[in-house]
Amino acid sequence: MRSASLFAVATLGAVASAYQLPANLKKIYDQHKAGTCSKKLSGTFSGGAAYCGDLPNAIFLKGSSGNYDNMDIDCDGANNSAGGCANDPSGQGQTSFKDTVKTYGIPDLDANIHPYVVFGNEGASPSFNPQSKGMKPLSIMAVVCNNQLFYGVWGDTNGFTSTGEASLALGKLCFPNEGLSGDNGHDPKDVLYIGFTGSDTVPGKSGANWKAKKTTEFEDSIKALGDKLVASL
Repeated sequence: MRSASLFAVATLGAVASAYQLPANLKKIYDQHKAGTCSKKLSGTFSGGAAYCGDLPNAIFLKGSSGNYDNMDIDCDGANNSAGGCANDPSGQGQTSFKDTVKTYGIPDLDANIHPYVVFGNEGASPSFNPQSKGMKPLSIMAVVCNNQLFYGVWGDTNGFTSTGEASLALGKLCFPNEGLSGDNGHDPKDVLYIGFTGSDTVPGKSGANWKAKKTTEFEDSIKALGDKLVASL
């Protein structure tokens, strides 16, 4: 599915276009990876990353020089013990924004279907709440991984000091050949997570296919807004 061949690109059509890394975002990825964060919004967390405000109208996780963050797998939410989440030792039965998600017609986000990012750390030291800097719950996030771009939503927060977490669905998009599961993540710190600030970043009830049965269906539904936000960087 992720082949770079012309045949695969032609066959996948609009789905493949969501995975192509735009020139402006590739430039950002390359330039910021080599340095350190000059505008830290938080302290440094246990994995070595901090929330960074070096991009206007955006927040991203930045590790030490040469690093971004890894991708641990989060299985919180609906069906938290289903599929590849069955071996998750720390899965919770709900996500942080479950009450809002329920107004969208589903019980909660499903880590096996919805590509969501765990962003923000509360209840520990250091801590950071992205809402304090203008991010909105369930807003679009851009994730650069494996030399590709994928979109997700800000769907959960961490109660401890770990960063660099995403749903199993997003992990499988990024690294389909690494056998990711609830107990197996992607260790290299080469993943860039970008959240966007402002009120025009949230797809809302009608702006995303929350009832999607496949990850690609949900991904397609948020692509247009994601492309707009990435183009503004």
